[in-house]
Amino acid sequence: MVLYDEEFNADPTVIRALIIQKLESGMHENSLVIGIDPGNRIGLSIFYHQKEIERSIYTSLDELISHVVKILSGLKADRKIVKIGNGNLKIAKQITNLLNLKFCSHFELEFVDERRTSLRTKNYNKRGERDKMSARYISQREGFRHLVLPLSRTG
Repeated sequence: MVLYDEEFNADPTVIRALIIQKLESGMHENSLVIGIDPGNRIGLSIFYHQKEIERSIYTSLDELISHVVKILSGLKADRKIVKIGNGNLKIAKQITNLLNLKFCSHFELEFVDERRTSLRTKNYNKRGERDKMSARYISQREGFRHLVLPLSRTG
């Protein structure tokens, strides 16, 4: 396994994914699945080659979009799927519109029913753990899927 110097300048999540890509080559489906739990705290879960490479929380929509665009553009995958929970449709649509504006390639988008993704455990939401877990559950569910073509191709 070889990683080149310039690869270490990438986002830490991209570096983790590149290592998994080298180790898992040909073993699992080459897909990138991003689960997003929209809300005041936005949960994020990213799977690459069926392995979770990041679970984090965002309070800024712009920071989230910037990070997701780095991941989408920094990794090669046969399928790139963004799954967004439908619990807060206003924020979910903002995320969709911003991704479409800032990511200049196609990806698949799913709005996922996020009922029963939040654990109801007392004191469990320290540091947004419940939002991170919800994003993880969202990334594993099936939703209504459609292909998002970049605005550069659709006019």
